[in-house]
Amino acid sequence: MADTSPRLLNGPPQTSPWQRRLWGLRFLFHPLETLETRTQAYGDNYRVTPPDSKPALVYFSCPEALEAIFTAKPEQLSAGRGNQILKALLGEHGIVLLEGAAHQRQRQLLMPPFHGDRMRSYAQVIQEITNQTMSQWTIGTTFSVRPIMQSISLQVILQAVFGLESGQRYKQLQEALGKMLDGFGSPVGAMFLFYPFLQKDWGAWSPWGRFLRLRQQVNDLLYAEIADRRRQPDEGRTDILALLMAARDLEGQPLSDVELRDELITLLFAGHETTASALAWALYWVAYLPGVRTRLLAEINALDDNVEPMTIARLPYLSAICQETLRLYPIAISSFPRVVKQPIEVAGYALEPGTVIIPSIYLAHRRADVYPEPNQFRPERFLERQFSPYEYLPFGGGDRRCIGSAFALFEMKLVLFQLLSNFEMTLSSAKPIRPIRRGLTVAPSDRLRMKITGKRQLE
Repeated sequence: MADTSPRLLNGPPQTSPWQRRLWGLRFLFHPLETLETRTQAYGDNYRVTPPDSKPALVYFSCPEALEAIFTAKPEQLSAGRGNQILKALLGEHGIVLLEGAAHQRQRQLLMPPFHGDRMRSYAQVIQEITNQTMSQWTIGTTFSVRPIMQSISLQVILQAVFGLESGQRYKQLQEALGKMLDGFGSPVGAMFLFYPFLQKDWGAWSPWGRFLRLRQQVNDLLYAEIADRRRQPDEGRTDILALLMAARDLEGQPLSDVELRDELITLLFAGHETTASALAWALYWVAYLPGVRTRLLAEINALDDNVEPMTIARLPYLSAICQETLRLYPIAISSFPRVVKQPIEVAGYALEPGTVIIPSIYLAHRRADVYPEPNQFRPERFLERQFSPYEYLPFGGGDRRCIGSAFALFEMKLVLFQLLSNFEMTLSSAKPIRPIRRGLTVAPSDRLRMKITGKRQLE
């Protein structure tokens, strides 16, 4: 009779606390290399903690396991408990930290602004901001790619999400949010999120103290904006804040000021640096690979001068470039952690309550059995076949899948189209660009610089 007992996950042997801390630091500074090293040593699915460590921390990346995780019932796995690391940033009422009925309520209120006709209304904002950026460029201009893309994405969020276009509050929020995000934009800065004992307010000069003061400044500005909106409601507004303020749950209740603040900050962190880094990677690959650039420009040149934004969003090869960009270096290398609440079996492995599950997006996207030559940037793979949500998951999965995924892809396509239809660009250096950690995400380093070598017109 075949043995049907649950398997045991491979992982490191018993190690000292110091060895575990060193591995933690290695993951902080070199996350992708650490994931690859562990996968080579222990296989697709493995535990990070020693055999008798409680709670166990385990990684899964095979489609079978990811399907079991993303389709598990709420009473089996908890996602909100696994995201407490983000509480200081996002607050207690953001959708990322909520559970059960509260999470479902927020998700239902947040979904409508990111789909259908609402998306089309943001196209003009995205295109105008991109055009404003390009208006500062001339032939010979050299720029650092990620910071420029970050500037574009922050302005898009301030206008499309927060509903701010100009004025003192717009400038103050732009400056304060930029500084707050940059504070976590390095492995050292990220340590303050991963190691709570570092979160000490030693005054305005200390890293955490500086963050707390910037957070308070941002809070004051957001609450002032919300108060102004409540005093002077405008039904004609289409920004996401206005839509959230008008939204009502099944019991007819609106979001409170605190809930609105937490959701705005969540949308900012979920959609700002992530989109900026993805745009930077896409520009890099288009410039780095002549074949990709030639095919994309041919697709762009085949369009009319006054092409509609939704037509741009449906361009097959442009879409494939965006998909492949998010496959090769997904900005979030893992989906939200899940904490086991009831005994559960995942891909033949028995997991006990308290176990922390990490669904690895990066490792799932590097599986050679799903993506032949997984280390190669090849957009054609997305034109040749469709991938299941357990094989391709750049925005996570299950009921925690990013609600802004369609908006992010829409923004990526429009920005790339505007840039590449107007300018010819080359890389300032032929050296390959490596990913680095920026807070909880992975991004191209600021060594990625490009030079404007000519202006283009749609042919």
